[in-house]
Amino acid sequence: MARQQVASMLAVALILGAFASIPTTVQSIGVCYGVLGNNLPSRSDVVQLYRSRGINGMRIYFPDRQALDALRGSGMALILDTGNDVLGQLASSPSSAASWVQNNVRPYYPAVNIKYIAVGNEVAGSATQSILPAMRNLNAALAAAGLGSIKVSTSVQSNVIANSFPPSSGVFAQGYMVEIARYLASTGAPLLANVYPYFAYRGNPRDISLGYATFQPGTTVRDGGNGLTYTNLFDAMVDATVAALEKAGAPNVRIVISESGWPSAGGFGASVENARNYNQGLIDHVGRGTPKRSGAMETFIFAMFNENQKSGDPTERNFGLFYPNKQPVYSIRFQ
Repeated sequence: MARQQVASMLAVALILGAFASIPTTVQSIGVCYGVLGNNLPSRSDVVQLYRSRGINGMRIYFPDRQALDALRGSGMALILDTGNDVLGQLASSPSSAASWVQNNVRPYYPAVNIKYIAVGNEVAGSATQSILPAMRNLNAALAAAGLGSIKVSTSVQSNVIANSFPPSSGVFAQGYMVEIARYLASTGAPLLANVYPYFAYRGNPRDISLGYATFQPGTTVRDGGNGLTYTNLFDAMVDATVAALEKAGAPNVRIVISESGWPSAGGFGASVENARNYNQGLIDHVGRGTPKRSGAMETFIFAMFNENQKSGDPTERNFGLFYPNKQPVYSIRFQ
């Protein structure tokens, strides 16, 4: 997750305010399963932990065969990432896309409920030009294999949006995203979005209140462009993406939250209390959608475990809901 740059872009654009969400149950709360740690449980123990906690969705960041085997028969909805390292190959070679499907999808589906394939995660720079051709090649390969019900998308970070405040001003910052949005509209696939109010708050705590960022009671913010009222930063960020989809000519493309979370240690604003408030608030809130789009929104929390081998800022190693010994970092309910 290349998150630090997201904060600086969002910080000047988003303003304070907060209001508590009314708890509602969302039917699809998943948790992202990263494996960058040398002390993590076995894949089968991880799947059992998900099931025992009532977590009904998972995201994995590469075709992890042990995890895929452990997921057989679990029924959990899965986001399966291709990994950024194969993006160029998938884009340039239809036969490589076909081989990827034969090796990583066909042996597992439908015993594993692969719902979405993420063609790249927060892809940046010149590699963004490979996203759309890779998506096309994978869709063709899935169709040829009789697996066309699996939706192909890409997972983007918030800096793909410019003019994010007020939300109604949201627009895609670069043309490649307009093309991707229109392609998603043609295939019926959602846009996978990584949404992190934490980094926006950390980048501008003067103008963004902690309560607004963590679903706590406070003031409300009205968008003069669409007349809607916002009670938390998450909704504002999501609806800025909705506005960008509309401006791109893809108003009906759904948004699936492929990552969102808050660290419990390691930096400014990172505490057990804030992490609990954000993640529980997220679970309780997304069942009713955003001011712009009502209805339950599929959401995947980042992440299942604290991962001690993640690089970068210390917060990166403290996004977990659980310690590697499977004990919760804080009390949280998923349903």
